[in-house]
Parts: sequence; C-alpha cells; structure tokens
Amino acid sequence: MRHPEYQYLDLMENVLEHGDERIDRTGVGTRSLFGAMARFDLSDGSVPILTTKRVYWKTAVKEMLWFLTGQTNIQSLLRDNVRIWSDWPLAHYREQTGEDISQEDFEARIVADDDFAARWGELGPVYGKQWRRWLGSDGKEHDQIATLVDMLRNNPSSRRMLFHGWNVAELDRMALPPCHMVYQYHVTSDGRLNSLMFQRSADLLLGAPFNWAGASALQLMLAQQAGLKPGHFVWFGGDVHLYSNHYEQAREQMSREPRPFPKMHLVRKPDSIDGYRIEDFVVEDYAPHAAIKAEVAV
Repeated sequence: MRHPEYQYLDLMENVLEHGDERIDRTGVGTRSLFGAMARFDLSDGSVPILTTKRVYWKTAVKEMLWFLTGQTNIQSLLRDNVRIWSDWPLAHYREQTGEDISQEDFEARIVADDDFAARWGELGPVYGKQWRRWLGSDGKEHDQIATLVDMLRNNPSSRRMLFHGWNVAELDRMALPPCHMVYQYHVTSDGRLNSLMFQRSADLLLGAPFNWAGASALQLMLAQQAGLKPGHFVWFGGDVHLYSNHYEQAREQMSREPRPFPKMHLVRKPDSIDGYRIEDFVVEDYAPHAAIKAEVAV
C-alpha cells in the first residue's frame, strides 16, 4: 500500500508543475491550484504528522488548545513558547508606531507587560472567539464546541455536527480571517468518529501540515469526550498554494521518502473538552527527516 503521505507530496508536485502564477495579498506571489483532498485513517492510532520534514506537533496542539479556550490574545501563547501568531500584531505595531522593534523584543514586552499585551497582542475575534463565543444578532453567545460535544454524545447520527469561524460580520476586525474555517463530524454505526476540515486557503509548505496535526489532536479529544474511537480525517483545500519563496524547500521535501506515521494517544481523560493540557498528548515512533526552514508570508 502506498504511503498516505504521498497524497501531500503529489499535491505539492502538482502545484509546482501546474499551479497558476498569482500575485497574492502578501505580495510574495504564489503558484495556486483550486480544490484538493486528502484522507487519513486514524483508527490504528496513527496521525498525519508529516515525516518528510519535522513538524513541530506540540506547537500545533498547543495552538489548538488555545483555540479551545476562546482566547484571542497572543500573550498566553507566547508564555507557552508558541510564536506562530506574532507576525500579524508585530506588523500592526510597527505600522502604527513607526518603531522598528525586533520580534524578540516585541514578544518579550507582550509577555511581561499586561497593558502592552492588551493593546498590541490582540488578534481580534479570530478562531477561538467564533468557536466558543459566536455572537448572535440578539446578543446571545453561542458555544459551538460545547454544542458539538453534546450532539456527539446524544445525537451522533445528526448531519449537523459542525462548527465554523467565518463570521462575516466580524471579518474586518480579525488579524487574519480563518483559513481552516469549517469542521464537520460523522459517527459510524460501529462508534468511530470521522472528521472533515475545509481549509479555504492552504499554505501548502507551512500551513497545511501544521493544521493536519492540530485537527487530528482535536479529533482525538472529541472522540474521547464522546466515548468514540477515531476514524478517518478528511481534508479539503480551496486555494492550495506554494509561495514563491518556498519552491526550493518544496523540491527538497519532495525528494525525501516518507517514513511511517507516528502514533498519538491521550494519557488522561479530563472531565470536559476544556480540561486538556499539552501533557495529555503522547506521540510515539516519530522519526522524521530534518526540519525545513521557510519564511511565513504576512
């Protein structure tokens, strides 16, 4: 059987060879394809943490746990040594103040100064806000994650088990509109939880592998909370692209042969979806190729 990671490598090759050359929002430029799919079987404990380069899965899981808190400020992320959201508030700070502060100094101020963090570390109503505190027109907040867990437990045959973050009324207040924007769930008759994630915009080199690790961790948490077993994780990409400054890194990754996917499991069952910590996740037998460095386009 062909290694499932080739779904990713084949897609990367397709984007490189046939992608449409586009000038994008960031000004970096991309090669882009519209519409892609990948499917991974999580039932044996394996998860799609790519092996043709090192994926820092703990950072991805920490980000997912942060989403679940409903927080939208980077201070708690930085205190947990997660720096992947710093680029956007840093760019905003430099633009507004004219101060050419380094990222390291900016992050240090966010961590140390609560008032500075409140003013400059806020991302707006991004993922967690929409997932846990979607604001209705009547002023009522809707916790999509709590509703999902309840449906998984009590109405698992429903076709309405989903949540999303594309709140049109609040897009202009977000540092970055949601890329992985819709998650849908499906429970089989033998008690397996399948998940589907639609990603409207997929940075194939940096974003998609990270999002796959986070979505897989979320699937394990939801399955455990609902007394289910993990099934398939299905990913759909809308605008799937490689940035022009990622082409050589993509070719390097494509030259590598995949190794067996690692296994992920939970060592504890918290009382609720809100109780998970990074220490609850164990990944075994992860032996990837070396990391590949690339710049994030902001």
